[in-house]
Amino acid sequence: MRTKYALPALTAAAALMLTGCVDNSEPTTSATSGAAEQSVQKNDEIAAMLPEKIKSAGVLNVGMANNYPPNEFKDADGAPAGWSVDLTNALGSVLGLKVNFDIGTFDNILPAVNAGKDDMGMSSFTDTVERQKQVDFVNYYSAGIQWAAPAGKTVDPMNACGLKVAVQATTYEDTTEVPAKSKACTDAGKPEITIFRYDAQDQATNALVVGQVDAMSADSPVTLYAISKTEGKVQPAGDAFEVAPYGMPVAKDSEFTPVLQKALQALIDDGTYTEILSKWGVEAGGVETAALNVAAQG
Repeated sequence: MRTKYALPALTAAAALMLTGCVDNSEPTTSATSGAAEQSVQKNDEIAAMLPEKIKSAGVLNVGMANNYPPNEFKDADGAPAGWSVDLTNALGSVLGLKVNFDIGTFDNILPAVNAGKDDMGMSSFTDTVERQKQVDFVNYYSAGIQWAAPAGKTVDPMNACGLKVAVQATTYEDTTEVPAKSKACTDAGKPEITIFRYDAQDQATNALVVGQVDAMSADSPVTLYAISKTEGKVQPAGDAFEVAPYGMPVAKDSEFTPVLQKALQALIDDGTYTEILSKWGVEAGGVETAALNVAAQG
């Protein structure tokens, strides 16, 4: 369970582009996206440690599903945006590499990393022991789960038997959190939770706004900003819970893993990391140490 990690809870979020009934406005952030990482200088000592394949290519290939705002999404021009995009670009600057975002579906990222197609992933992966069977994780953030419900409707995430709940497909909420709650319901002789799975988070949010589902479950920064963009139609359902680490997946035992860890720690130490998180309003989930495989240490 994610609750085993004693990590800080999130309280804020940043940007969401929604369709249908939902306000489709740009992120309300005081800084221009990309400003922080553009000022980051190459760290020659860390860059020298890069595996020869990456160093000679001069490119950092990053698997990403850009449909989980405010973490990673498409801006008005269709380019990758979000605080994790800014952080990745900053990592590329430290390493002296051009960042290539390999945009695809969430469930294809780990196979691409394992196959060597991508050097790493950056797509709000919750670091779990199960996922560590496939990859290693450089941990960079902590996030909780936050449910949402229609305005004026009381929903208890811990007592949701018989409800219809929207999630983004293949996320932790889809594969683990909501199914476990549903099983607890049926084990107790109560109605199951009907899980509505959507390819993109904006679709899940819209399902809630238009009344197709009773609730929505997503990572806390995603849910909280979604709520802020729905013009009072949606409200939090309880507090955030099961706080757990986000991790950047890297191939098991890769020579790149300690280099990426050092690059992230350099950004934490010089304040760039906090600057990026603060720009997007998600600094409450920041970490002080670039750890490895935190889930296995719980």
